[in-house]
Amino acid sequence: MGTAQTRWLITGAAGMLGRELADVLAEAGADVTALTRKDLDITDAEAVRAAVAGHDVVVNAAAWTDVDGAETEEAAATRINGDGPRVLAAACASSGAVLLQVSTDYVFPGDATEPYRHDAPTSPINAYGRSKLSGEQAVLELLPERGYVIRTAWLYGAHGRNFVSTMLGLAGQRETVDVVDDQRGQPTWTRALARQLRDLGEAALAGRAPAGVYHGTATETATWFDLARAAFELTGLDPERVRPTTSEKFVRPARRPSYSVLAHERWADAGVATQPHWREQLTEALRTMAPNGSGA
Repeated sequence: MGTAQTRWLITGAAGMLGRELADVLAEAGADVTALTRKDLDITDAEAVRAAVAGHDVVVNAAAWTDVDGAETEEAAATRINGDGPRVLAAACASSGAVLLQVSTDYVFPGDATEPYRHDAPTSPINAYGRSKLSGEQAVLELLPERGYVIRTAWLYGAHGRNFVSTMLGLAGQRETVDVVDDQRGQPTWTRALARQLRDLGEAALAGRAPAGVYHGTATETATWFDLARAAFELTGLDPERVRPTTSEKFVRPARRPSYSVLAHERWADAGVATQPHWREQLTEALRTMAPNGSGA
């Protein structure tokens, strides 16, 4: 079954990744149903069963994404990030659909010294991470043969506010920008991840992709400082205007992992390409992004 014949359902379609995925699938000629939070409450079992019916691949891009807010509203975050995926997984188990559950590096403690493998022990250090881990566990439990968890991190893109657009916006307001240089990860463009999700969904339907956990991030690593400097440089701004600082200068309610580097060994098992180098992604992405994060 080719992409054009596959029936896809996207939840959270108004978000940065959901909108990108809808665009990528539409460009491939796929049959796409894109539902926003207003269209579908993913915790409503009856509504979810009706929405999933007739689709081959479901991508859950709906999520509670307020990391700091989850610290005081963990139950609400877990309802969306944990209970929602469980409801979706149950519906997919009944209908026979494949489920791609988008998750996060925050399921790890962030104290490693080498990339986290897909099977590395999880141990979230904040409420958001715990809520997302709950969703992962539900999908893997209810869909052992057709459930896929794709952990990603440091997302930016044309649709919505994100770190890259924020940095470029600040460039027009400040002479210098202080950015933390003690957190390391893999800056990932939403379109690169969307392409990978498209390919994984097709591989899953073709029986080529083992179910389970995959890590969907760019190759090679950077700090937030590195990323901000690169964004300045690639848009013709002076990268020296970006100055390094430490996380201690930007205290947040939720602890952040200091090391969010994920390993990509499982993509070879699925016959799906790993993502390009983060700087290559950024170069391509900046051609489509305006400073405020909207499409150019």
